[in-house]
Amino acid sequence: MKQRFITGAGLVVFLATMLWLPNWCMALATIICVGLAVWEEYHALTLANHRVVSWPTWVVMGASVPLTHFFGAKVIIPLLAGAMLMMVVQVLFRKEPELTDLSMSTLPLLTVALPGLSLVAMAMVDQKALEVVLLSLTFAVPLVGDIFALFIGSAVGGAKFCPAVSPKKTIAGSLGGLLGSVLAAAAVWGITLLTCNEATLARLPLWWEYLLLGLFGGAIGQMGDLFASLVKRHSGLKDFSNLFPGHGGMLDRLDSVLFMAILMYCYRLFAA
Repeated sequence: MKQRFITGAGLVVFLATMLWLPNWCMALATIICVGLAVWEEYHALTLANHRVVSWPTWVVMGASVPLTHFFGAKVIIPLLAGAMLMMVVQVLFRKEPELTDLSMSTLPLLTVALPGLSLVAMAMVDQKALEVVLLSLTFAVPLVGDIFALFIGSAVGGAKFCPAVSPKKTIAGSLGGLLGSVLAAAAVWGITLLTCNEATLARLPLWWEYLLLGLFGGAIGQMGDLFASLVKRHSGLKDFSNLFPGHGGMLDRLDSVLFMAILMYCYRLFAA
């Protein structure tokens, strides 16, 4: 537990530093971290004997930062469509094409790379305060929810939440996680009230939007955590890697954050 706490504290310091630096630093760090998570998921699927096509995902991720900088978030859909087309072509022209190989090739593209590109798009917004708020919510809501779910679930116990995928998770822990996620969103809102002027606050979410993002983001983050558990069970893994002592791999840390990133990206599109 001590090692887990030290590693977690180091990751929080790293995230805070990236948010303080210019937005291109956060975008670059995001691509590197998401790239590690993409590799971990492709590696897991390879261990499960799937013949995945991964290179289009790497091409898309490499092109995302400069293209997002010059053309905005609208480039994400064409990039994904192009990557999927390249995967389809390569699988179709194999000697023994398998539909499962195509579906497993697109899985990391849609569940890791797409949320990662959403994080890049939010890191490249034109106002620093808005970038910090969007990304703070993206990370704080699911991660604080994870902490509350762990401690409340361990203390209360009770009926299992999704035993077929994650036997240790309980309904009490899930509800505690939702509480933690809402409190995290409320805390971000409170910090903005203390640190931002009225002009900046006018461009940020309203108070009730923070609470809704906390609630729905907490639920979506839990689905991301369960999805990652399903991939690991399918591949016969306990953790995706040993990158972080006490925490597992990059994808073990980002599973709930990545699903939350999709929600925040959609919010950004419709609220802009």
